[in-house]
Amino acid sequence: MPESVSPYLDDLVSAFRRSLRRQQKAERTIVLYTTSVRMFGDWLAAQGRPVTLDQLTKTAVRAWLDSLIERNDASTVKTRLAGLRRFSRWLRDEGETETVATEGVEIPEVRDRPVRVLDDDELRRLLRACQVPRGRAGVYDRPVFDGRRDEVIVRVLLDCGLRAAELAGLTLDDVDLNQEVVFVIGKGNRPRAVPFSASTGSAIDRYLRSRRVHPHVRSDRFLLSERGPMSGDGIRWRLEVLGKAAGVDDLHPHAFRHTFAHRYLVAGGQERDLMMLAGWRSTAMLAVYARTTAVERAHAAHRRLGLGDQL
Repeated sequence: MPESVSPYLDDLVSAFRRSLRRQQKAERTIVLYTTSVRMFGDWLAAQGRPVTLDQLTKTAVRAWLDSLIERNDASTVKTRLAGLRRFSRWLRDEGETETVATEGVEIPEVRDRPVRVLDDDELRRLLRACQVPRGRAGVYDRPVFDGRRDEVIVRVLLDCGLRAAELAGLTLDDVDLNQEVVFVIGKGNRPRAVPFSASTGSAIDRYLRSRRVHPHVRSDRFLLSERGPMSGDGIRWRLEVLGKAAGVDDLHPHAFRHTFAHRYLVAGGQERDLMMLAGWRSTAMLAVYARTTAVERAHAAHRRLGLGDQL
């Protein structure tokens, strides 16, 4: 009899994706699950092992999770394991395997890392990196346009705490300059309205005036790039460019969301109000930010009391 050949994970993950679509899973859920499988495959390749189904074992899964712990927080590791679990169960249901490789595999104990919060100096440097020479009214000038758009990206992410996908998905009708509010469709297609400051409103107004002469002005999407509507990946790339120009390391969209939540709580904002603004239905994320702000409040109280100076 010919020797059986173990199928490649890439081939199986394509079928897995189609199965999830048939079940009408949300696109974000599909991306999370399939990304976990691809990341496991990348780990196998990095170990010099074939990226095939026979390599999906409990031992390999545990070793992969150990490698993730070294550079990720607990929630990320939990998400990756959840995706691989779903894939492993699908393999069993499809008859590709007799057992579930992730059965009995638990999340190793992981210490949550402090969330990335941008300080005032980093934010000022980022805004300076967006500044460009003045352009002529009514003339499309790419450097001027890009600078004004990038300032809007920075200010809206910081002021409103949006996710990159939420910002990329905004249309012109979603941004109300008169009411100073953006209307967002968040996770689970849940709508919310988030106000913004006068400074952010001024930046948006300047950007919209440049947008009137953009080659893709007919698009209804709020943020435009040279090729058309700006994607979430486009926003991430622009932030990387700005981060390098401003000397700000590890800059990503979620750092602004972290900073938004942190600053809101430090300034005395109510936790339940923050949940509404950020689009959280669970208090789990709120607890993460509450811990970081509690430390800052405790430090401030300690300095204010000056106990060491009383001796």
